[in-house]
Amino acid sequence: MKVYHVRNILDMGTGTGILAISLQSVNTINPNFNANIFASDIDQNALISAKRNEKLNGLSEKITFIKSNLFNSFPESLKGKFDIIIFNPPYLPSIEKEDILRSEESDLSWDGGIKGFEIFLKFLDQVKKFMNFEHTSFIYYISSSKTDLKELDRKISEHRFKNEELDKKHIFFEDIILNRLTLKTS
Repeated sequence: MKVYHVRNILDMGTGTGILAISLQSVNTINPNFNANIFASDIDQNALISAKRNEKLNGLSEKITFIKSNLFNSFPESLKGKFDIIIFNPPYLPSIEKEDILRSEESDLSWDGGIKGFEIFLKFLDQVKKFMNFEHTSFIYYISSSKTDLKELDRKISEHRFKNEELDKKHIFFEDIILNRLTLKTS
């Protein structure tokens, strides 16, 4: 895909907004890149932080922020619009110990479910409605070696996506893996 074909990019689970802000910064320096940048998060505090960071980087009101649990609060007008979607999903397996104090909101940032990828599978259930199929669209996401990667790959294939591992880095107790999904054509 040529950079000038990219019209809409979504940073799902934006957190501090660093990826959305970086992409919007590219818009300001590359005349061939003029994408609309969207950033979404389930956590209102994360969105407040991301908006502050946008302002601190001199990009006030350039990024469209959406508070949403995955795509649940996205407007109909965004269906079929995204050329690139970036998602750093909660990917660690749930902690099953009762003696650990957990708050529901804080868990959403890291708790990927019992197997570590249930949230990502919910994302895959919803994402196709929002992808632009006029050309090849891409989904970039992070996974962890702490999950069953073979089972995750099988589930991704069942959702009719092809997974490509782009990079891997060992950090502390796990390997963090950058992946790219494309929709299977046959």
